[in-house]
Amino acid sequence: MNMRDLIPWGRNHQATPSRYREEGDPFMTLHREMNRLFDDVFRSFDMAPFGALGRLAAWPSVEVVENDKDVRICAELPGLDEKDVEVLMGEGVLTIRGEKKSEVEDKERAFSERTYGRFERRIPLPWEVQEDKIDAAFRNGVLTVTLPKSAESRPQVKRIAINRGGEETKH
Repeated sequence: MNMRDLIPWGRNHQATPSRYREEGDPFMTLHREMNRLFDDVFRSFDMAPFGALGRLAAWPSVEVVENDKDVRICAELPGLDEKDVEVLMGEGVLTIRGEKKSEVEDKERAFSERTYGRFERRIPLPWEVQEDKIDAAFRNGVLTVTLPKSAESRPQVKRIAINRGGEETKH
């Protein structure tokens, strides 16, 4: 089996009976040519087409949870240790960066959909946080950063009484 047969975006597909019918269709011909052009462009940048590119552009995946007291950001970093990751905070932006190294040399690898290399995620924070109290923990490939909100950015909630039909109710 040719390794290119495993790659979904390769242009050297084997013809199937349904493709024989499409050969005379100008729209299918245009569709194939556009796919080929995009494949060639991304291949020249040594990148995969949109499917894999969309996944890699936002790697690592993050989750942001906010409550009244703090903001918690969790980043999935499978296959990494805490020594491979750096967390920085400055000018209202949390930066998570690091590098995932390959366990095998390229000459040994026949095909891989795993990602390796340097990464950096910059997450702008619309809240004022207490930078001296930020906590980061790494467990089972998940980085959790807890950012306590400053007193100024905590919401000041005031309960408002609801009047009934324009009349004020007696308590």
